[in-house]
Amino acid sequence: MAEPTVTLLIVDDHPVVRDGLRGMFASAPGFEVLGEAAGGTEGVELALRLDPDVVLMDLRMPAGSGVEAIAELARRGSRARVLVLTTYDTDSDTIPAIEAGATGYLLKDAPREELLAGVRAAAEGRTVLSPAVASRLVSAVRRPAAPADRALSAREREVLELVARGTSNRGIARELFISEATVKTHLTHLYAKLAVRDRAAAVAAAYERGILG
Repeated sequence: MAEPTVTLLIVDDHPVVRDGLRGMFASAPGFEVLGEAAGGTEGVELALRLDPDVVLMDLRMPAGSGVEAIAELARRGSRARVLVLTTYDTDSDTIPAIEAGATGYLLKDAPREELLAGVRAAAEGRTVLSPAVASRLVSAVRRPAAPADRALSAREREVLELVARGTSNRGIARELFISEATVKTHLTHLYAKLAVRDRAAAVAAAYERGILG
């Protein structure tokens, strides 16, 4: 059975980048580009009007930053998953973007298949955060190490490793032979112990603290 079509909105202030992404996704089966915007403010309005599955969001744009746009989409209840498009060696807004609600990160120079797979994974609700990006993200942040009484259990580590691989809650439940409700409970405990609010931030924190290598 064919996979469902993933709809996208591209938000980037560089026309060449937008054209390249539009062409790439238009030529790939199972994707549809609904529109494009040159800044965060326009991107928010289009996302709310077009209701895409995924928004590809640049971070630094003159007409409204990506971080502000991500936070605004979350505030206004958009269902779209936001994937940040970053060069990661120059963007310093990556941690705030995670905190604002970004699903993950794609590198602008990533191979075509990686971009396609990342967007589809995001549409399915999975975190898209490659180790290369995660290690760069956490270099900008220094959280204190978790105290001993907040150490992760063996089961929580297993759940975290599967989250880092982009496994959905349902997939984690199948892999570990537990219910989805139990997976959600483990995630709640993980977030509390790592002092984070979502999957992407948990993975970033785990790389920083050496829980994931």
